[in-house]
Amino acid sequence: MSTSSIQKKQGDRRHKSTVQYASRPDLPKLAYRQLKGKSPGVVYLPGYGSNMNGQKAEALEKFCSSLGHSYLRFDYTGHGASEGVLAEGTIGTWKKDVLFMLDELAEGPQILVGSSIGGWLMLLAAIARPEKTAALLGISSATDHLVTSFNSLPLESRKEFEEKGEWTVPSKHSEEGFYKFSMDFLREAENHCVLHSPIPITCPVRLIHGLKDEDVPWHISMQVAERILSPDVDVILRRHGQHRMSDKDDIKLMVYTIDDLIDKLTTMV
Repeated sequence: MSTSSIQKKQGDRRHKSTVQYASRPDLPKLAYRQLKGKSPGVVYLPGYGSNMNGQKAEALEKFCSSLGHSYLRFDYTGHGASEGVLAEGTIGTWKKDVLFMLDELAEGPQILVGSSIGGWLMLLAAIARPEKTAALLGISSATDHLVTSFNSLPLESRKEFEEKGEWTVPSKHSEEGFYKFSMDFLREAENHCVLHSPIPITCPVRLIHGLKDEDVPWHISMQVAERILSPDVDVILRRHGQHRMSDKDDIKLMVYTIDDLIDKLTTMV
């Protein structure tokens, strides 16, 4: 092995975060990976049933590492390497997870990057912790989506699911081919809906969404953009983009957008 490839290997190792666990009194431990570095930091919030080891999360770590900015990614309760049971989690549970990580591990202002349901949690966190939120980047944001989808079902279907006590949603992202949500989950989620009134967020916001997204319609990102009070909101629609947004060009766009936000925030200071 040549000296340069040994150095490269060491370099890769040096910039690679390792899995750690955050303990919380009476709550499941959360698995996370963290790189220390400059401000603003970047925090990645994955989608429902997903984890911190996806392509977007990995690409962001590489990018933050190359710039020397801090980076934090983690698994929600019941996801990935964290403790807890997925089916017992709620939007409120995962919002608590995000706030805990922001309060305990993230130093200084952060750019929150939320994918799918992470895009909803990102807004909830920004409302609850404005002083910790420097900017937001939503990717295929699923804000309020489960509640709105359920409420737009025909009355008969809704009654049927309510009697059964759970709602089955077909999904190609699940091994079983569907996700199940209890009525309790949906009722709890209603408490966290934000699209029915102005969203009190004033930092820069970027929303990327694919027009070919079959899971979460792109018009949700438009609704978020309309409701957010910030004067600095851009929506970027990808003509061929799908829900996962993990093609090479999608990931490039995400990284460019973060780079642009970091530039904007550091020149504003």
